[in-house]
Amino acid sequence: MAAAEFWTPEFHVEKRDDGTIVMEHIGHAERLADTIPARLKYWAEVTPDATYLAQRIAGGDWQRLSYGEVFDRVRALGAAFLEMGLSQQRPVLILSENSLDHALVALSAQYVGVPSAAVSTAFSLVSETHDKLTGAAELLQPGLIFTSDGARYAKAIDAVRKPDTEIAATVPSGSMQDIASLAGDPARADAAFTKLSGDMVAKYLFTSGSTGSPKAVINTHDMIARNQDMVADCFRFLRAHPPVVVDWAPWSHTASGNKVFNMVLCNGGSYYIDEGKPTPNLIGETLRNLHEISPTWYFNVPAGYEMLLEEFRKDRALAERFFGKLDLMMYAGAGMAQHIWDGLLAMARDVAGHDVLLTTALGATETGPFALMCTEQQESPGNIGVPARGISLKLVPNEDKLEARLKSPSITAGYYKDVKTTAEHFDEEGFYMLGDALRPTDPDDLTKGFFFDGRIAENFKLATGTWVAVGALRTKLVDHFEGLIRDAVIVGENREELGALLFPADGVTAADLFRLQEKLDRFAAAATGSSNRVRRAVVLTKPPSLDKGEATDKGSINQRAVLRERPAAVFQLYDGPHGVSFH
Repeated sequence: MAAAEFWTPEFHVEKRDDGTIVMEHIGHAERLADTIPARLKYWAEVTPDATYLAQRIAGGDWQRLSYGEVFDRVRALGAAFLEMGLSQQRPVLILSENSLDHALVALSAQYVGVPSAAVSTAFSLVSETHDKLTGAAELLQPGLIFTSDGARYAKAIDAVRKPDTEIAATVPSGSMQDIASLAGDPARADAAFTKLSGDMVAKYLFTSGSTGSPKAVINTHDMIARNQDMVADCFRFLRAHPPVVVDWAPWSHTASGNKVFNMVLCNGGSYYIDEGKPTPNLIGETLRNLHEISPTWYFNVPAGYEMLLEEFRKDRALAERFFGKLDLMMYAGAGMAQHIWDGLLAMARDVAGHDVLLTTALGATETGPFALMCTEQQESPGNIGVPARGISLKLVPNEDKLEARLKSPSITAGYYKDVKTTAEHFDEEGFYMLGDALRPTDPDDLTKGFFFDGRIAENFKLATGTWVAVGALRTKLVDHFEGLIRDAVIVGENREELGALLFPADGVTAADLFRLQEKLDRFAAAATGSSNRVRRAVVLTKPPSLDKGEATDKGSINQRAVLRERPAAVFQLYDGPHGVSFH
């Protein structure tokens, strides 16, 4: 892809006496609209018959909704929400996978000034206690709960419903209302739309809980609209190529629920809901969809790309369909191995006959999420790029790291009903403190981008005083085991040497002890010092618990929670000699 199809950024860099660096992308992105619903209205008038949303009907043909159809339904459903008494203070709680009705509910609420909150399905369907779900409901006090399936979500709904809470469903159960039957006077919805202001809450997104209890991040209309201005400014090709997306990532997370979903809408694209996932049991549905739909903008996690790459090598027609119109591949959620990176780039050149940008970025629920983006093809994975237009990046020395902080119109106003936590996350200059450390690709030229350098809160010192960069070490260790482990917890704070608690990949048992030991020995032999030498490990046979906070709803591991919940495993780690054992 030609460089002109992306931004050509210019930066102002300030270096302070205390070592702090402030890097600002000069200028402001062109405004698309004051609100996201305004873009729905725009495309419903300009391209009313174009496909906007699509989902398979019971695994069969695609059900497609045009921009005009969605807009008509949003106006009628939004009016019904107002008749129910929903408002800024009485939001909609969404318990549902991605679906057409889920999208219509969220868009209808936004159109009439009612916040919505899509809560991770794990809180409803995986959790045994529903503690996180009930906490979310107590905080938000919703006036309406929408669910895709009343029977499937029955236990979750029973855990949070109150006498004055309306319940609506795609597949109702008991006394629930059928969401398709709800309709009001569109003129009332239109009147509410004209009164939308930038400081009104559009939605709440709950953090994953990787560093504590999930918090409700306030997303105002102005915050998410300004973030989409930045996306369009970066991806200039969207003007000529409205995005076609085949996406499985859940809308309860900001990456898909904000960035991808709103990107499609703001640029007049088409969103195909992929009910597959990058797992052995569900990847088949993703492959089926990609056999039919050629995406122009594609997102996946590294494990998903590895599965796809294997299929591309076996199925030329699938590869040609995938790469035929592709403008960009993006990954996030974990580090990508070099062999996957090389394989995808080589496949793109072979099939499409040209390079397709493979890239990653940095953002957070609190940043909209779009914040830093890499638009120059790299030789290896990991470069998260530079700040978007309108964003100021502050790098503050913290021990031997550079702690990242951000300021922009797309930063959240804070956490709902939590003034204390909000204040703790902003510094004296109003910069949001990400909690991440960044490492410049080239210290002499910050425009070359940055690498993620770990979570500040995870890092610790050995007894010798040596700092351990936990995030980078964990990524390196997991990658070294080449699929035998799916994650690791680094141990060793105030101890003489490092150890690791390992979560094995599916199917790995004590019979694999020799392979695990061999991998660990090689990793230790290649270490350059005590800060990255791991010679002892315990394989955890019990999976991480969502309810105990060991795992987030995204599947990431909360290091502190695992150490808190598994003292016996830590004792075993240091009680015996070097090597690998099972617990």
